[in-house]
Amino acid sequence: MQDDMKELELKYGCNPNQKPSRIYMEEGELPIKVLNGKPGYINFLDAFNGWQLVKELKAATGTAAATSFKHVSPAGAAIGKPMSDVLKKIYWVDDMDMEFSPLANAYARARGADRMSSFGDFIALSDVCDLPTAKLIMREVSDGVIAPGYEPEALELLKGKKKGNYNVIEIDPSYVPDQIERKQVYGITFEQGRNDLNIDENFFSNIVTKNKELPDWAKDDMAIAMIVLKYTQSNSVCYVKDGQAIGIGAGQQSRIHCTRLAGSKADNWWLRQCPKVLNLPFVDGIRRADRDNAIDLYIGEDYMDVLADGKWEAIFKTKPEVFTAEEKRAWLDQNTDVVLGSDAFFPFGDNIERAFKSGVKYVAEPGGSIRDDNVIECADNHDMVVSFTGLRLFHH
Repeated sequence: MQDDMKELELKYGCNPNQKPSRIYMEEGELPIKVLNGKPGYINFLDAFNGWQLVKELKAATGTAAATSFKHVSPAGAAIGKPMSDVLKKIYWVDDMDMEFSPLANAYARARGADRMSSFGDFIALSDVCDLPTAKLIMREVSDGVIAPGYEPEALELLKGKKKGNYNVIEIDPSYVPDQIERKQVYGITFEQGRNDLNIDENFFSNIVTKNKELPDWAKDDMAIAMIVLKYTQSNSVCYVKDGQAIGIGAGQQSRIHCTRLAGSKADNWWLRQCPKVLNLPFVDGIRRADRDNAIDLYIGEDYMDVLADGKWEAIFKTKPEVFTAEEKRAWLDQNTDVVLGSDAFFPFGDNIERAFKSGVKYVAEPGGSIRDDNVIECADNHDMVVSFTGLRLFHH
């Protein structure tokens, strides 16, 4: 562990040819300590964005929070609600003989929602990392973790990950950044005020649809969506259910493509809970990543990649039946009360129509489009509740 310091030299920047590289403070000391490993440039981008996300989730909900970051956008984020037996199974933690702390529940949910995107993640935790959470982290392919502290047993366990090279960062939870942000592009310095987000009891009060019934639990899920979007590369859309993001679409130039991408991830999360998928007869000893890839193919349009003769034998004990389009649609229709958030206004009602197919009932978006009336009309046709927040959350 390094002592307090003003700067930290890195191996290289985003790519190996980008040297020299460092993180540093213009004034004061860095608010972090590297307890293990040698985090790189992208690791720190993920770590600092992820830490802000979970810190704000904890402040907004009062519950321990975790996020799984990849390439400067969250692949998953959640608060520490208990998991059902089905969720434990699809997150591959049902075999763990331990009591799940709120923080462990949060990370299991954050990591498990989109396991393919979370492969090789950087983790951010709102609370001191406890032993149950460390045990979960030890099972996954991950680059590192940032937290406000670590229980001694948890730290010793994490230090043994990746042959002793796992990145473990401790951040000072009392650190408050300057209100002005700066970055350089092409030698030119950009400056702006921080995008502070204060979600109070009136934040979602501007309900523009005929249906104005917005329960408290939906407000919590809307808050989660807003905070996740704040740290997701724009354009971005986030689907949330029961305290966790279940589909995040990041960095799409067209908002409908973003809504479709996030919706397909939310659909996959729900399809994985279907008994037909839960009971797939995997061969003994299959690797976790291979199993995740097989499930993704099985529930998608390329199912023959794992069901063709000569291929299924390496994955399954017996050949599974095809998961038909009709079966999938019937199962998807059972997913209800999903919350959707958008970082900017929906320009067309097609976003609402796509969201409805994934069980969306509640929507939070800034509003302000010249076609707001079309968006509201589409939402009214599906008895949705739409809140216009008036706040855009672009992040680049």
